[in-house]
Amino acid sequence: MQQPVTAGLGIASRVVVVMPAYNAASTLEKTVADIPAGCVNEIILVDDGSTDQTAAIARRLGLTVLQHPTNQGYGANQKTCYRAALASGADIVVMIHPDYQYDSRLIPFMTGLISAGICDVILGNRIRTRQEALAGGMPLYKYLANRMLTVIENLATGQNLGEWHSGLRAYSREVLQTVRWQDHSDDFVFDCEFLLAAAALGFRLGDIPAPARYFPEASSINFRRSLTYGLLSLFRVAQSCLSPGSPKSRDSAD
Repeated sequence: MQQPVTAGLGIASRVVVVMPAYNAASTLEKTVADIPAGCVNEIILVDDGSTDQTAAIARRLGLTVLQHPTNQGYGANQKTCYRAALASGADIVVMIHPDYQYDSRLIPFMTGLISAGICDVILGNRIRTRQEALAGGMPLYKYLANRMLTVIENLATGQNLGEWHSGLRAYSREVLQTVRWQDHSDDFVFDCEFLLAAAALGFRLGDIPAPARYFPEASSINFRRSLTYGLLSLFRVAQSCLSPGSPKSRDSAD
């Protein structure tokens, strides 16, 4: 086992990167290559029934590879990622899509904020300004939907995140041991459900600026799936606001 990575104020933490992958053969190697040397102990890739060479490339790169025999969905993929990361002894888990849409050079900055005890959850925020997001190739309808949903989600939870819908996230071990993500959706709305639960439990959510990178090889759901995702996210926000009683506290969570 590798030694824990020193990140943020000299605090030693075991950092595990997880990659929920589906047909990422053309972008995986670039995503891994950009991770700064010495900031990660292990990279776990979960291949969700890809039909390309994603798993083979991951093994060649020395990643820990787990495979679903069939496609089970984005949320189900993350669940396997987090089970594996916790089992490996991770203190901090960074989730990044292996499609090169997110900048993996940001990983040590994100883990440093968690190691230093400043935040429990860190997201990469692709919308520092409208101009940068659109210049990075983000479709206008996705930018507008992202802005609208993020405003509503912030108001509902008392947060002030720049973006709720990022595929670059870092979590402390405590967050992953407390949030009941095992009960969440197996589809894309998993991400929204996770943050709603983390906010309700009083975890400290923060973000850092991340460049928007949209290009043909990067994965992106189509307009119909985006619309479904947005409506489901709003429904989950409404449920969280209207559900009776307070959420289980962090002290009493299993």
